[in-house]
Amino acid sequence: MEKSFREKVLSKFREIAKKHKFLKVPTVVCATVILGVYDFVQYFASNGKRYASLVVLMLFFTISSSFCFPAFANSDVQTVEYNYDSQVELAMDEAVSISEMDMLDDDMDEMSEEYEYEDAERQGMADADKYTLDEILEENDSFAHFSESQASAGTEEYVFDKDDWRLILVNKQHPLPEGYTVELETIKGNMQCDARIIGDLIAMFQAASEDGVNLIVCSPYRDMSRQEWLFERKIKTYMGKGMSYMEAYSLASQIVMVPGASEHQLGLAIDIISDNYASLDEGFANTEAGKWLAEHSYEYGFILRYPQGKEYITGVEYEPWHFRYVGKEAAAVITKDGICLEEFIEGL
Repeated sequence: MEKSFREKVLSKFREIAKKHKFLKVPTVVCATVILGVYDFVQYFASNGKRYASLVVLMLFFTISSSFCFPAFANSDVQTVEYNYDSQVELAMDEAVSISEMDMLDDDMDEMSEEYEYEDAERQGMADADKYTLDEILEENDSFAHFSESQASAGTEEYVFDKDDWRLILVNKQHPLPEGYTVELETIKGNMQCDARIIGDLIAMFQAASEDGVNLIVCSPYRDMSRQEWLFERKIKTYMGKGMSYMEAYSLASQIVMVPGASEHQLGLAIDIISDNYASLDEGFANTEAGKWLAEHSYEYGFILRYPQGKEYITGVEYEPWHFRYVGKEAAAVITKDGICLEEFIEGL
């Protein structure tokens, strides 16, 4: 009968110990180690399926757990050099818990002091850069030739092109195009926007002024570094309140756009308030300025970008102060049909 591996090892080391008595202790140690390793391997070999299942479960738990999210998250969100080849990675949209709602409410309560909203480049609106039409014209008197008499373009025979620069779709699923550049025009001070929209912007402000409505620009173009700073600061704020990274990331993305997914980086988005209502909230919709913009902005190529009732499509809460330039033809269709930009682009 053939000896087992264990018997062979013991027999071999006994022979060595008998021939060389001074090696007795080393041979016992070696035999113990070899047989220990052998027993260990044999044990796991006989229970392979059970431990393979356990390993799979542990990997699944590790990858899906919030505490390990930074290790598996798309590192592009964390770096200054943004890779536009890939989709902007967001935490999964989930129902906000009561505790998270409390944090959101706390942020809104702090808005007038230190809270910085996605569309509010400010430490309190009182300290924000915001300019009226007269102040803008003081900066550059060449803007004065733009007139509110510019008529809206016809749309009946107009052929829309998805590659039109005015129709670039930027949101959580469609980041800023790779290599996108914009020629900026200074509105006033540090405020800038795409040079191609300044004429229609000034014309719209002039038309509103003639109707007795004084519009104010408070947040136009924003570069990547600024957007990254806003987003990372909001994550740190929530983590400081006891959230895990993934929880903070998910909640922050509902308030501040992930870098590369903000329309302000296009230079085509403008936040607008009025001289008698300086808050960026839903109440702006009920002001004369809010109503005027909702009714007339399309005539100058602008649309209410995040309308009420379209949150499930845009992924952004109702923002009656946020207007996006898409050109007069597209703006007329979008406003007339009561759709959002995502729906318009999908229909092309």
